[in-house]
This record gives sequence, structure tokens and C-alpha cells, in this order.
Amino acid sequence: MNNLSNAALLDHHCSTCKPVPALALYILSPLFLIGLSVSIFILIVVHNTYFFVSFLLLSVLVLAVIVWNTRNWRRKGAIFLFLRSLPETDLRLAQEGQLVKITGFASCGSISLESSYEQATRCVYASTLLYEYGGLALKPFSVNKSCFQWSLAYCERFSTDFYITDKKSGLRAIVKAGSNCKVIPLIVESRLVNTTRQCRILSPHLTKWLRERNLSVEARLLRVEEGYVQEGSSVTVVGLLHRNNDMNMIVEPPEIISTGCLWQKLLLPVEIDGLILTVSQIGGLSNNNSMQSPGC
Repeated sequence: MNNLSNAALLDHHCSTCKPVPALALYILSPLFLIGLSVSIFILIVVHNTYFFVSFLLLSVLVLAVIVWNTRNWRRKGAIFLFLRSLPETDLRLAQEGQLVKITGFASCGSISLESSYEQATRCVYASTLLYEYGGLALKPFSVNKSCFQWSLAYCERFSTDFYITDKKSGLRAIVKAGSNCKVIPLIVESRLVNTTRQCRILSPHLTKWLRERNLSVEARLLRVEEGYVQEGSSVTVVGLLHRNNDMNMIVEPPEIISTGCLWQKLLLPVEIDGLILTVSQIGGLSNNNSMQSPGC
């Protein structure tokens, strides 16, 4: 079993994988200061506003690209576009060490998972996230949590080795998503609990769930989201093909994969470090409809 909980917390709070390369920011920052100084100097001495206005427009354009990439990175939009651009691989024709994209039905291996909140059984991936709204009366869990916004306070996220049956060839492969494997789960969690300002009383089931994890049970604004991939779900995995004694294995790529520049979407390259796992169309998720569960 592979515990991805710490990686999820880092991804929400202080991930080192930035949407804009640090080198680009180091270059753009002094260029902006130099350009601003020169444009103001020309505006004051020469009384020519053309250069100053042009500099402002260019700065707004660059800032818009940075903001767009930051927003897209949080939603993993570039990774989804990269995933869709990859052709489906036929396991019969794939070569050893090739980066493959396999779509098929998942089945459990020697270890299966159970989701934390809904307790869905026979899962190959499961995640449960607890968000809290950081108002003035709420003490932040960490220095990274800001007031007046939702922040991830607790996370359970696990994956395990499982089998996938290639829909093209009918061949079976084992996906090594278990212990010590970096996994990028593109699984959308469904909202199971969402307390409101009018009703912050927690339900008995939620209270029990919080107590079992030594979390506060005081009435407050919170959300519980859960996602899982159950046996029989149609999934897509992207990884490196390894053959061992006629056994097909899909493992984590040893090197970082770059999505490349997606100029048509104004997206900068995003680095992918790990095995990609996503649900193909239908199946594998907890109820897709968001649900209000005030518990009162």
C-alpha cells in the first residue's frame, strides 16, 4: 500500500513544483524594475507617454499569462491536455521501456483498499480530504493557512498495486502503484459533507470519523470530499512498460516527463514526476453530485 497523504498536503500548501519556473521569475523581476525605471525616466524627462503605456500593457500581458498558468496548474489542466494528446498503446506492440498509455478495467491485486468516509470496498485508489474555512475565530493549523479561505486540514490518500486489462489487446498488466511509487492521481473527489453558516452542527457519523482521527469535533465550517477507484472501473494509466517473464508491468517513469509548451492554450511546460492514474469517463468515483450534509 502506498501512502500519498503527505504529498497531497504539500501539493495544496507548499509544493515545490511551480507553474512558472523559478528561473523565469528571477529574470522577469529585475527586467520589470529596470523597464519601470526607464519608462518613468522617459516620461518625466522627455514627456513621452508612449513608452510608459507600452511597458504597462506588456507587463499586464505577462502578468495575465502567469496568472493563467497558475490557475491552470492548480486544476492540472496542462496534465489533462498532455494525457489526451498521448495515443492509446497496444500492449502487443509496445516495446520494453516505452512510455505507454493504457486504458482498461481495473482489478485488485493482493491488497485492496477501503475508502475512509463512505467505506467503499475493493478499491485500488482512495482519498478523503477535510477542508476548513479559515475565519477569524478559527485558529490556523499551520502558518500557510490564511483567513477567509478554504484550506486542506487533513488528508488520507492511498494507492496500491492493481491489474489492468488493456481494452485494445485484451492483455493483462500489473500497475505498480504501491509502496514507494510516485503517483499523480487525476481523480476528482466528490463533496460528501458541506456545513453552512446557518447549520454548523456535525452529524454523528462525521463526529465519529473526526474523533477516530483525533480531530476537533467543534461546530465549524468544513467540507469532506472523497474519491475512489473501485474494482471494475475503467481507468487510464501512463507509465513505463517493463516486461518480466512474460508479465507486463507498468511502473513509474525513472525520469521527469515534461508536457512541453502548449502555445495554443498559452501554457508553459509542466513537469510530471510519477505514474499518472485517472478514471476513464464513467466509474471509479464516489457519487459525482455534490451533496449538502448539514448534519442537523
